Amino acid sequence: MLTLASLTRRQLEERLAGRGLDMQTGPFISRIYSSSPNVADGISLLYSDYPVPEPCEFADFHVRLRNAGGMRKWFRPQIIFDLDGLTPFEPLPEAHAFPMFEWGLNWCISTRAHTYLMVHAAVVEKDGFAAILPAPPGSGKSTLCAALVNRGWRLLSDELALFRPHDLRLAPVPRPVSLKNRSIDVIRAYVPDAVFSRPVSNTTKGTVAYLKAPAGSVARAGETAQPAWIIFPKYEPGAALSLTPIPRTRAFLRVAENAFNYSQLGAQGFATLGGVIERCMSFDFRYSDLDEAIAMFSALERPRP
Repeated sequence: MLTLASLTRRQLEERLAGRGLDMQTGPFISRIYSSSPNVADGISLLYSDYPVPEPCEFADFHVRLRNAGGMRKWFRPQIIFDLDGLTPFEPLPEAHAFPMFEWGLNWCISTRAHTYLMVHAAVVEKDGFAAILPAPPGSGKSTLCAALVNRGWRLLSDELALFRPHDLRLAPVPRPVSLKNRSIDVIRAYVPDAVFSRPVSNTTKGTVAYLKAPAGSVARAGETAQPAWIIFPKYEPGAALSLTPIPRTRAFLRVAENAFNYSQLGAQGFATLGGVIERCMSFDFRYSDLDEAIAMFSALERPRP
């Protein structure tokens, strides 16, 4: 299958403005329409390794990023995210078009992909075993994820843990890692050759930039992983490294709180999450130094057969 890198910039723009760009991210195909140069810039830079299926009738998500009409087309132009005619977000400045695209794709998956139990978490894998990192904004989750996937771990997702109910394995959906504010400079220094999108300031989340997913993670997007550890990270400046086991009952409740569709799946959601918790070791994790954190992850005890 061709990748997006096989398209010239003109071909990319023509597809976005015309019949739509079909792009595969993990198990999902998105058909994307946009005339925004900011969206084209971000996709060209960060999605060059992703498969571009031949156009067909089916796509999981039909996404359109369109300019607001009226005077807004000329005065302080705004962009609107549209999914099959639905506009779930308020219009944003045109300069925020690429972050809106990323946020919108997350929303598409978290509100539509109910064949999975979906949890708001980063997921990384090594040697077939995955670490799930559920955490609220400001916890250092994405910073830690970005560091790990540039030190030998595979990126499954920065935002979404997708558990398959029939076998409890994790389906990868590797996409660019979202970094905010100070984390951008931290990872720039930690991974000097990293590819970043242009930082966008004054968003609802502050300044946002996206780190390109490793090509190896994208190439292995069809390989599921076994959940092994649930780690609730928290960055605290100057804090000593600590990894504290937590009881399974507490881990169950905390992961359920971070799930998008646990209640919607009913008994299946309960059984899926219960099975995952039984398979995993669960911890609270405090860190202030990325090298120490990565060393700790490398020393995690592998699950017993």
